[in-house]
Amino acid sequence: MNHKITSLKQFLKNETVFCIAALLAFLSSLVIRPGKEYVGYIDFRTLALLFCLMAVVAGMQSIGVFTLLGQKLLSGTHGTKKLSFILVFLCFFCSMAITNDVSLITFVPFTILVYQMVGKEERLVKLIVLETIAANLGSMATPVGNPQNLYLYSVSGITMADFMGAVLPYAVVSMLLLGFVLVAEKDEKIEVKVRMGTGPEDAGAFVKRFAVYLLLFLFSLLVVIHIVPWQLALLAVLCWMLARDRKILKELDYFLLLTFVCFFIFIGNMKRIDAVNLWLSSLIDGHELITGIAASQIISNVPAAILLSGFTGEYRTLLTAVNLGGLGTLIASLASLISYKFFARAYDEKKGVYFKTFTGWNLAFLAVLAALAVLLTGGF
Repeated sequence: MNHKITSLKQFLKNETVFCIAALLAFLSSLVIRPGKEYVGYIDFRTLALLFCLMAVVAGMQSIGVFTLLGQKLLSGTHGTKKLSFILVFLCFFCSMAITNDVSLITFVPFTILVYQMVGKEERLVKLIVLETIAANLGSMATPVGNPQNLYLYSVSGITMADFMGAVLPYAVVSMLLLGFVLVAEKDEKIEVKVRMGTGPEDAGAFVKRFAVYLLLFLFSLLVVIHIVPWQLALLAVLCWMLARDRKILKELDYFLLLTFVCFFIFIGNMKRIDAVNLWLSSLIDGHELITGIAASQIISNVPAAILLSGFTGEYRTLLTAVNLGGLGTLIASLASLISYKFFARAYDEKKGVYFKTFTGWNLAFLAVLAALAVLLTGGF
């Protein structure tokens, strides 16, 4: 009995957002009884795209593509300043293609290992915080950089030009801010010789698998820009995974997909309750920026994007809001929890220091970027 209770507590802790989404969907179904309309709530295109990208990126990660990239870039580094630049901007630019959470899963453990090897562990707290900020802000620059971008770009029908107009100014300013912070760092001489794991046993097999994953990734991008039907991409990814990489299918974050489904159901039901629909629409209308940022601090930016998109047509402003909203609290972007868990696992006694440093730097970046957003959008 105690084991079951412990397992339940652990599940609630690990999948808090999914549990909240499932509860909201269930409660809303008590008011709006389930029927065939429920199927219409669900955006299958977004779910299929998210699944394809998660599977392809997980496949690339499994063959060591990103670790190899990190090792190549770090080769010959002789100072802590250059090392910090490389690691932070690896997270920033890689997140644009492989998402913020995968960037952090790949490079935060890598960072801890490197700094342990060079004996500069005292620098890890600030560096990992900056890597987390970099991944969250870099990921805003592309439709596939994070789940909220993928969803909003898919459902809104906005053009790529509109998308870039909503995110690019903040991505550029974020890059400059990160650069200024890193330039101010004290430089110390070090020698970096790091190798994580062994190389591929069969270089030919590695190249072939990487080529297939790269093609599948490009195929998925064609779905994003509405050139290829999502059904075709889903079929291609499933066929490859079932034939060659079934183990990866078992490791994907299906609770993220189920979280989307639950929020689709909740929002669909809320829109059918006239009083609630009218109240939420009036609350959000004209205040997408502040509402998106504030909601992200409490429920994180992916659920905030799904929830608020059901009650406003100002997708550009909402896109900006939920991306900037990933800064702030530790739960504002669920990707931030990934870094925290890796750090806490290695340095449990420094969790308090990490939390204070994380909050301070996140609020500083959020203040600057939110002020810029007010200037560019003309209000909250």
